[in-house]
Parts: sequence; C-alpha cells; structure tokens
Amino acid sequence: MEPLISIKDIGRKYVIGTEVIHALKSVSLTIKKGEFVALMGPSGSGKSTLMNILGCLDTPSKGEYILNGTNVSQMSDNELAEVRNKEIGFVFQTFNLLPRNTALDNVGLPLIYAGVKKAKRQELATQALKNVGLGNRIDHKPNELSGGQRQRVAVARALINNPSIILADEPTGNLDTKTSIEIMGLLEDIHAKGNTIILVTHEEDIALHAHRIVRMRDGLIERDYQNPDIHTVGHKVPES
Repeated sequence: MEPLISIKDIGRKYVIGTEVIHALKSVSLTIKKGEFVALMGPSGSGKSTLMNILGCLDTPSKGEYILNGTNVSQMSDNELAEVRNKEIGFVFQTFNLLPRNTALDNVGLPLIYAGVKKAKRQELATQALKNVGLGNRIDHKPNELSGGQRQRVAVARALINNPSIILADEPTGNLDTKTSIEIMGLLEDIHAKGNTIILVTHEEDIALHAHRIVRMRDGLIERDYQNPDIHTVGHKVPES
C-alpha cells in the first residue's frame, strides 16, 4: 500500500537580506495511513517549517512531497488551498475560531468552502460537535466557552471534511494540565477510529501520546522511532 505521506529530500530556505537561512536542510519521511506521529524539536529545529509544508501552507525549496498519491511540491497557492480543504484538518494552539460565530458556524466553516448547502452543513456540524462532547454547546460563541471547549470546537472543525490527516500544532499549548489530558484523550479516540494524526509539540509528556516520535534538530531529522511506552490496548499499530 502506498504511504499516505511521502517526502523526499525536502529543503526550505529563506532569504532575508543577504542572509540565506536553511530552515530545512534535507528531510525524508513516510507516514502510513492510521499512524499517530509526534514531531518534536526545540525552537528553530525546523518542525514548524516541516508542519507548514506537510499542511500545504508552504512549498519546499527543493525535494518532493506526495500526499495521498498527489505531488503537491510544485502546486500554486490556489491548488494548495484546495488540497488543504479536502485532505487536511488543522488544530492550532490558539484555536483560530471566529469570535462572533457560534460553535456550530465555526465547525461548519470548511463546508462552506467545499460548497455544501446550509441545511446539510448544520446537520454535519451538529453531529461533529456531539462527537466531541459539545452537543449542548452548539449555539455558544467562543467567549462563552472554556479553553478546553474551544479546542474541542477546533477538533470538531478539523474533522468535518473527513480529512486524510489531522495536523495538530501545539494543541495543548494554551491549556492547563487537566484540560490538556482531556484533549489528548480526545485525539487518541480520534486516532483509534482510524484517523492519521501528526502532532507538533515541544512537550515530552504530550509527545508520549503518539505511537511514533520524529525528533528534529537544525533542519534535519535526528531520530525517528516507535514510542516504546505506548500502551497498544485497543489500538492497532500499523505494521511497518
């Protein structure tokens, strides 16, 4: 079976004045459908740059990125936007919710871009909110919700298009410990249903929820290994 993600010799450089910064030097990685992978690394390691490329928010300066059978490395911004909306669900540290919109409207947002009619959008968004335990909060605006509830809204929105990948960038960065554990439990449940999750974090205890850990340093992959501490009860680890 083809991997869901295959990147070969990906590099990304930025030119700032006369200086050339190599945020990614040469990164090769494959991720299979159904994996739960944590991208770890200190600030400046290249993990955010790699996440932006994996999430089709940026294109590499060199190398090849095949996502779900499509070469996305040389696509235009419009083509990338289409791939993002179809293939990728994002969960950000800052939730990125529209403050004046209800939870229901925030979750249904990606469906507007996908051209889904209003009644169907509301039906799907209601179900998505029920799936993350917020069926009784559909008419609440973000400022009427706790941080954990806002992140659940963001998770529901990320899942609404049945994306190939969930990309979670420091999803617990703004949450207290108890709420962080709840959100990671939610991501584990989503993974157990067969979703592929890529988690970007600098927190060791958060990374330990993933089944595979990719450590980065200085624009390169330093280590890529299966998490020995993961309890695979009820989870099927993809065979390598």
